Amino acid sequence: MIYKLSMSKVVIPKNEIHIELHVPNFDIAENFYSKLGFKVVWRRNLKDDTGYMVMRRDQSIIGFFGGNDLIYNHRYFKQFDKNTVRGYEVEVAIFIKDMKIEDYYTEVMKKINRKYLVGDIKLHSYGKTDFRLVDPFGFYLRFSEPENNLYEH
Repeated sequence: MIYKLSMSKVVIPKNEIHIELHVPNFDIAENFYSKLGFKVVWRRNLKDDTGYMVMRRDQSIIGFFGGNDLIYNHRYFKQFDKNTVRGYEVEVAIFIKDMKIEDYYTEVMKKINRKYLVGDIKLHSYGKTDFRLVDPFGFYLRFSEPENNLYEH
C-alpha cells in the first residue's frame, strides 16, 4: 500500500503485508485507535459505497475498510452472520519501539476503558513483555516489545 505524507513525497512502507480491518464505523475506529497513539493518515467516507481510512503509529500501519453497513455485503464476508466476532483466531501484533512497553501500557490504560483489556501486561517465559486488548469490533490486538520472529525464541 502506498500512503501520502504530503503532496510532494510518497513513501512506500518497508513491510510487504498489509493489515486491513473491515469495520462498520470509522468514527469508533478512529476514537479507539487514536487512544493507542495512532493518527489518521487519510480518510475517505462514501455514502453510496464503502470508504477507507488509514491510521499509523510509528511504523505500524492499519487500513480500515468500509465505514458503513455496506461491509456486510462484501462478496466473501456476507456469508457470515454480521454478529460474528471479527478476527476470530487472528492476533494483530503491534510492536512498540519508541518507548518501554510498561510505559506504553500505563499511558494506554489511562485512556481506554478496561473492558477492552483481555491480557494484562506480562513478562513471558521467552523473555518478551506484552499486553492484549480487543477493539470495539472484536479484533484481538497484542502490544509487545519488538521481536524478530525469524529466529526461534
